[in-house]
Amino acid sequence: MPLRTFWLDFNLAFRNIARQRRRSAIAVGAVGFGITALILANGFIEWIFLDFRESTIKSQLGHLQIVRPGYHGAGKADPYAFLLPDVIPELETPNEPRQIKAVAPRLSFSGLVSYGESTISFIGDGDDPRQQEAFGDALQISEGRNLAADDLLGIIVGEGLARNLGANVGDRVVLLASTASRGINAVEVTIRGLFSTVTKSYDDSALRMPIETARQLLRTQGSHVGIVLLNDTAQTDIVLAELREKLQKDNFEIVPWYDLADFYNKTVALYTRQINGVRLIIAVIILLSISNTMMMSVMERIGEIGTYMALGARRTGVMRRFLSEGVLLGCLGGLLGLLLGLILAYAISSVGIPMPPPPGMARGYTGQILVTWDIALKSLTLAVGTTLAASVYPAWRASRMQIVDALRHNR
Repeated sequence: MPLRTFWLDFNLAFRNIARQRRRSAIAVGAVGFGITALILANGFIEWIFLDFRESTIKSQLGHLQIVRPGYHGAGKADPYAFLLPDVIPELETPNEPRQIKAVAPRLSFSGLVSYGESTISFIGDGDDPRQQEAFGDALQISEGRNLAADDLLGIIVGEGLARNLGANVGDRVVLLASTASRGINAVEVTIRGLFSTVTKSYDDSALRMPIETARQLLRTQGSHVGIVLLNDTAQTDIVLAELREKLQKDNFEIVPWYDLADFYNKTVALYTRQINGVRLIIAVIILLSISNTMMMSVMERIGEIGTYMALGARRTGVMRRFLSEGVLLGCLGGLLGLLLGLILAYAISSVGIPMPPPPGMARGYTGQILVTWDIALKSLTLAVGTTLAASVYPAWRASRMQIVDALRHNR
């Protein structure tokens, strides 16, 4: 019986919507275009999150970092007290599905770089050039080439640092740094390339070199961090739990990328607040539009409502019929908006959205629109939920009418 009543309500609701074609088309269009705008805005922000996340992971942080306990808190003050061994333990067993793509040692330090009459400070990373190939092109080489295993005296420099130094590809510079024994050591190297990442402040002070050269400069062995790159970012927490259980007894700490990506986390929080504001605006537009449509429908059908109630219909039945109309308008508008959103997202993404460099970033990018199942579901839920809420008051007004007054309205 409930299923039959449900089907009858929506059958009559569809007939009433079809009977008032112009008004229904306006209401469905308002919902549909609102949902389309929401999907495009949300999809663009979702793509930014994905691109920014992957660029941050592959250019700087990796998915996981293996360090000595306390390194990220006190390692800057006393970096040589937190060195890892030369060889990091095997992280995967032969019988396990391969989740780890690469494990790259990194030796971090700071010092002074001199070129001609200019001397400025830098932050440096010693990387294994062979392992870094697995990280792809997130570290973009804008000029020259990347590090090479057969060129131990070749380095790459951030675009901002090279510009401040007045140096370019092919120039020889001198690096000065404190050694593990608290002495001073220097090495002359050649700039082989300039790079850029998603973070301008990092590019303004960073350089990278083969880890063997960094060890010679610092007169030490080992590394500060083991950068773990996974095949799938979604597996980060799973691999994190496995590695913590496996390496905890060996005095290692495993830190996920999201605990270190402060700029990324703040950007996500900012954009999330903005998209929530867009959702609120669209919800208000739909609410006002559907509420107006339903109130006009109630006022035009007063006599019909009186006749229906005179035939024995309950007030709850009247209210249910009008709520069904509102929900049906939301479903039709939501599906229309989702379809238009998917078509426009595909078309826009195939062309691309040229974007200038945002504040705090080093380069512009060509944006796309990424529509996920979560975005589609939330958009449809917003459409149906908002139209249902907008229909409550008109439905209540219709159900509270006096039968005699409603019937008299026909005269």
